[in-house]
Amino acid sequence: MNYDLWKIFLDAVELGSLSKVAMLHNTNQPQISRQMNELEAQCGGRLFNRTGRGVELTDLGQHLLPKIRSWLNVTDQLNNEILHSTDTPIGTVRIASLPSTAHPLLSTLYKVLQEKYPLIKLSVREGQGVHLEKWLEDGSVDLAILYRFNPTPKQGDVYLTEADTYLVGCEGDELTRESEVDFKKVSELPLVTFCRPSNWRNFLDHMAYENGVELNIVFEADSISLQTHLVSESRMYTMLGPQALKKASQLLEPI
Repeated sequence: MNYDLWKIFLDAVELGSLSKVAMLHNTNQPQISRQMNELEAQCGGRLFNRTGRGVELTDLGQHLLPKIRSWLNVTDQLNNEILHSTDTPIGTVRIASLPSTAHPLLSTLYKVLQEKYPLIKLSVREGQGVHLEKWLEDGSVDLAILYRFNPTPKQGDVYLTEADTYLVGCEGDELTRESEVDFKKVSELPLVTFCRPSNWRNFLDHMAYENGVELNIVFEADSISLQTHLVSESRMYTMLGPQALKKASQLLEPI
């Protein structure tokens, strides 16, 4: 079995597009298509249905997916065990991160690894919390950096730090000048926040229920850039963590 071809197969499953796979591997889409055709010829059937939106697994592809994913993971683990026997850390660590925390956290981590463990490579994927959870569950990544809302770690989680949540309004807004804002006041504000499915949205819904209020969400957007400009130009409010807030501030700095 060709490890590289099956790895491309798995990338196509996760990205849903051969053109995106081509970008990931720094090649062109026809080359990826030829490799998938070669793989399908070896399997004796089609693995993907090509659609206008990308690619979707056939029944054969669905049947093989868990077996291929397991085989790739076992192969990676065996390779790492062989390499680790030299007492020199080596290999690829697959990390999933929220867009707001990828920099400077992971860029700083890369610099540290280059100094101490230069044979370790990082593979970083960005997504919202629910995507990170899914990638952890299906083994697509080794670890994920995300927000948790329980005070006590569960299921092997390791808490790195405690982060505040900030209410963000337009420049000069009086409410956001306060050191703390009662959650019930937030329910009276026009809010822009992340789209569902979202762990953050679930947490906000829970907080609203606990406080006996209903949030006034007038706009949904996963883009921090869009949220920031809506807050600045349309007098909406949003709630962000410290890294997202820092990114939002940079987006509004004059060039």
